[in-house]
Amino acid sequence: MSERTADCSRCLALCCVGPGFAASADFAIDKPARTPCPHLRSDSGCGIHDRLRDRGFPGCVVFDCFGAGQQVVQVTFGGATRREDGMLDALAVLHPLHEVLALLDEAVRSPAVRDDAVALSAHVEELVARDADGLAAVDVDTVRRAAGAVFDDLVLAAQAGDPGEDLRSADLLGADLRRRDLRAARLRGALLVGADLRGADLDGAELLGADLRGADVRGARLAGALLLTAPQLTAATGDAATTVPAHLPRPAHWPALPSPR
Repeated sequence: MSERTADCSRCLALCCVGPGFAASADFAIDKPARTPCPHLRSDSGCGIHDRLRDRGFPGCVVFDCFGAGQQVVQVTFGGATRREDGMLDALAVLHPLHEVLALLDEAVRSPAVRDDAVALSAHVEELVARDADGLAAVDVDTVRRAAGAVFDDLVLAAQAGDPGEDLRSADLLGADLRRRDLRAARLRGALLVGADLRGADLDGAELLGADLRGADVRGARLAGALLLTAPQLTAATGDAATTVPAHLPRPAHWPALPSPR
């Protein structure tokens, strides 16, 4: 089974070369695609890794390849020790497939969709194990649509016929959502950049693809949220009172939980 957690020590800094980005709140500079970041060292390490946020690169902190980087280097390219152009093409396919696999892991835990989730996960595992030529033939959009159908069923089952507000793809940029009932809300693809979610109850809310960059989730109840990923949490601002799903790590930049007595 492919790995879902990134291990940069077994990659060749593909994410520091392949993706392009523009100077913004997420990145301090412009970087064309397939061009090494100026902070990338010769040993494939980041020269400012310990101060990325301070230097204006929170987008790098948030990025997660879900294990696709080491899959490219260690499996697709057989443990290569130098970057090759084909690796970037492979990463462009494997990154979204690994994200789908990570989300399917959550679906597998649901009795309502387990069989469909297991079957689709097995199919995607077969895809990610292909060689470089085989990956080039993968239709990522088709895989995403199939996964989307499984996730729809997961959400409907979890909400037990009592869905909350439908806010799919809603523009909630900077919105004050502290007093809004978001339990079981459909927030798939919602723009929540800078939204105020302090103390909000998102139990049973679907957050698939929701943009939580800069969202204030201090004190928010996210433990029961559906289809939430680690990068989404990392993009938000939480505190010790913010609850998170048991299968996700708490972001390192959030205040630490109090030590048990």
